[in-house]
Amino acid sequence: MTSYIFRYFNIVGLGETTRLLLTAAKVRWTEESSDFEQGKLDNPNGCPVVLIQKSSDGSPDLVFNEFIPMERYLARTYGFLPADPSQAALQEQLRDEQRGVMKNLLISVAIGIEATQVVRDLVFIMFEERLEKFINAHTELLRKNGNTGYSFSSTLSYADLMIYSFMRLVIIEFAQSSKDIARRFKGKMTPELAKLAATVEADPLLEAYVSQRGKFSNVF
Repeated sequence: MTSYIFRYFNIVGLGETTRLLLTAAKVRWTEESSDFEQGKLDNPNGCPVVLIQKSSDGSPDLVFNEFIPMERYLARTYGFLPADPSQAALQEQLRDEQRGVMKNLLISVAIGIEATQVVRDLVFIMFEERLEKFINAHTELLRKNGNTGYSFSSTLSYADLMIYSFMRLVIIEFAQSSKDIARRFKGKMTPELAKLAATVEADPLLEAYVSQRGKFSNVF
């Protein structure tokens, strides 16, 4: 039986979608704390390993050190991406768009440490504009799907897990370090996205995840 070892920090971070996918897939997996610096030294390409797929005899047969290829592999393997390439591409494109928003977010946080107020304001405005477009686009997608709480069809998808983990990251994790960002993000949430968060948390496939990591949809 295939099993997995997931290596990451015990935070709501870039690995949250992977946690959701592994849980929803009902596969055997364990999580290990990541030694980021040592991981970079151990791997020839300088990137720490974040997911190891092990075969039934316990030997590693697939190793990932990048999150998006890892997510897409899991989503395809366990049915959270459709078999139709064109339909799958729609969800993969959403993930790429979300990555762009995330980059803007991290830049706005990092540059705020030493930049002048004018620069900080400009960078944050750029982030907010891109975030608002992303939120509006996903909200429209949810409306077109009948506002069921799912982005596509009537079952849990990669797109649902991706946007849920992104909301959770900003509203929970950034509330600890960047309260203004968390507050503004929360203020932009739409009823459709709030319903998606509640729907994901109520899905039986994620009962173990919610039990361990708790809900956040009740903050809306």
